[in-house]
Amino acid sequence: MAVDELPLDDKAKRMRDLLSSFYSPDPSMSSDTSSKLASRDDINSPSFDPDHYMNLQVHKSNLEGLLQRHVEMAAEIKNLDTDLQMLVYENYNKFISATDTIKRMKSNISGMESNMEQLLDKIISVQSRSDNVNTSLFDKREHIEKLHRTCNLLRKVQFIYDLPDRLGKCIKAEAYADAVRFYTGAMPIFKAYGDSSFQDCKQASEEAMATIVKNLQGKLFSDSESIQVRAEAAVLLKQLDFPVNSLKAKLLEKLEQSITDIQLNPKELNNASGDLSPSASAHEAAIHEFVEAVRAFRVIFPDSEEQLVKLAQDLVMKNFVITEEYVKTRIIPADLLGVLRVIWNDVLLIDEVLPEAVLSTHSLEAAKFVVTLYVRNAFSHLLQDISDSLLQVLKKDGAEQYSLETVFGSSTKAVLQGCLTVLQDFGKILDDDSGILVRLRELFIDWVQEGFQDFFRQLEDQFLLFSGRTSSPAIQVHGLAEGAQGDKAFASLVLVLAQLSAFIEQTVIPKITEEIAASFSRGSLRGYESGPAFVPGEICRKFRSGREKFLHLYINMRTQRISLLLKKRFTTPNWIKHKEPREVHMFVDLFLQELEVIGNEVKQILPQSARKHRRTDSNGSSVSSRSNPLREEKLGRSNTQKARSQLLETHLAKLFKQKVEIFTKVEYTQESVVTAIVKFCLKSLQEFVRLHTYNRSGFQQIQLDIQFLRIPIREIVEDEAAIDFLLDEIIIGTAERCLDPIPLEPPILDKLIQAKLAKTKEQNTISS
Repeated sequence: MAVDELPLDDKAKRMRDLLSSFYSPDPSMSSDTSSKLASRDDINSPSFDPDHYMNLQVHKSNLEGLLQRHVEMAAEIKNLDTDLQMLVYENYNKFISATDTIKRMKSNISGMESNMEQLLDKIISVQSRSDNVNTSLFDKREHIEKLHRTCNLLRKVQFIYDLPDRLGKCIKAEAYADAVRFYTGAMPIFKAYGDSSFQDCKQASEEAMATIVKNLQGKLFSDSESIQVRAEAAVLLKQLDFPVNSLKAKLLEKLEQSITDIQLNPKELNNASGDLSPSASAHEAAIHEFVEAVRAFRVIFPDSEEQLVKLAQDLVMKNFVITEEYVKTRIIPADLLGVLRVIWNDVLLIDEVLPEAVLSTHSLEAAKFVVTLYVRNAFSHLLQDISDSLLQVLKKDGAEQYSLETVFGSSTKAVLQGCLTVLQDFGKILDDDSGILVRLRELFIDWVQEGFQDFFRQLEDQFLLFSGRTSSPAIQVHGLAEGAQGDKAFASLVLVLAQLSAFIEQTVIPKITEEIAASFSRGSLRGYESGPAFVPGEICRKFRSGREKFLHLYINMRTQRISLLLKKRFTTPNWIKHKEPREVHMFVDLFLQELEVIGNEVKQILPQSARKHRRTDSNGSSVSSRSNPLREEKLGRSNTQKARSQLLETHLAKLFKQKVEIFTKVEYTQESVVTAIVKFCLKSLQEFVRLHTYNRSGFQQIQLDIQFLRIPIREIVEDEAAIDFLLDEIIIGTAERCLDPIPLEPPILDKLIQAKLAKTKEQNTISS
């Protein structure tokens, strides 16, 4: 079994013990101390027992281990001898140097004793001469000091005699501070000698001070004097031991009244030239005076801190309340920045003399409300501008109404330019480096983003409100006329809303998103979990949906208006006793006039279609009743019974025709909208036809009217096949409800149509 080597700590300890024993001045002491801690088997201890150690090693190790331990101990002994030799060698030069130093010190000290004796003799000589000088000058110095004390006493006596005159001059010059200083300086002498040597001076001085106290009291309660002057008067009275504590309530009341002069007047605060306006200069002077008054008040009344804090907080809060009312009006960013800068400067000045008020914290909370109110009102004014531009449709400029193109142009400008202007204004506030706004910068970014999100939601709600019925309170406030003209204007507004929603989705939202990302996305306090405050995708979806709603609402409104006209046309006459047709009925003119109005409206707002469905493009039947020999043969028979039997054949023939798609998806083009309205109107006309019974003349009148409508309607629609199909269905439906469905002869039909065309052309010539 191998013998354990000594740890590093034990080896170091043994080296220290060896060195200590070598250098120790008292080996016995070191030996005694070590023996207490050492054991019998410790080879480095004086109490080491070789026999005990050997027996222990024999019991613990085998022969091979003992031999290994022998080799290790021999190496350790050799190392210790080497270390000891190196230690002695390294310190030998130091021993030699120390010996030389001691020799030099010994030689130097031997000569120093004589020098010290010479120095002592010189000191004794100087001391004796100094004593001689003091003895010779002692009497003169005593005399000079006595004269100096006498001179000071005479100067004080002269000051006392001159005090009444000095006080009189101070009264004339209103230098009350100097007078109080002079009098308080003379008070110790008056207390000691006022009743004997200086009785007259004391009496005259007291009379002068009575006048000064009276004048100071007058300044203290004078409304014409400034707060600073009153405070100085109170300080002087307090120095004269006047009971000013009884005046505390009155002084506080005066200080409260002075707040009215410090309140802001925002409308007069800003100057277009950028310099301080007279109102701003006056406010700056007033706030400095207030600060000095507070400073003096704290000196006079140290226990008035609570009242002064409340007074300062009320002053700042009142200015913020005034600012809140100011931002409710239309103001530019410079106006808001100017007011907030003035308030913040006031806060900093007051904080210097009254830090206990903590006005910075209170002002920050109040400023948050003011800035958020400004943001909300900026969007509110923008929403009002957009509403006013839209509602021009409902107003009249002189005798003529605003054109839809003008209204749409002004509305798009109000939305896009208004949003960019608001962003520009917000950017000026964001870039301002005044103290209070710098602290609100991150919050302001969130307020702007949230403001735009809420603004577009409110704008959508406003559009929906405008697209409601004419009885809507918002519409009535803006003066929508009742009756036909009002319905016409209201439908035009809905059409403008449809196209404006598309403009907002396609142009405004991307532009605003770009501007917000460039200037209002850094430093937001919203967490990642909350997401961005401004979500353009959500807004685009809302306006895309709104655009479809408004366009379909416009189509329904125009269709309902024309349907009322058609319904009146079919409910008024007695179709059983209808007279033979002699001309196209006037309802056709009214119908075409309504379609012309619709065409003029959509031309001003909607783009043209890129294509137009022609007769050859349609898969359905587009053959008119006039060009269809089969139908003419069926309708031309004189036998009523045979004509009725042919109706069944007509319905059977429809089953073998290719299907005509009547109601397709409405596209955002002029032709598509007009076509949809015409389809709905013709479908309504078809339903009205089925509600009545006709004689031959009534059937022929409807045939004439429908045939006349074909050519003008084809010119304004894009799906001619579907329109022809619906017109044919109207004639067939009338024949089904007719007692004697014999149509007009083609020559007679052409003659009546040509007569109507000539009459219409003549009327157009006269009107132009």
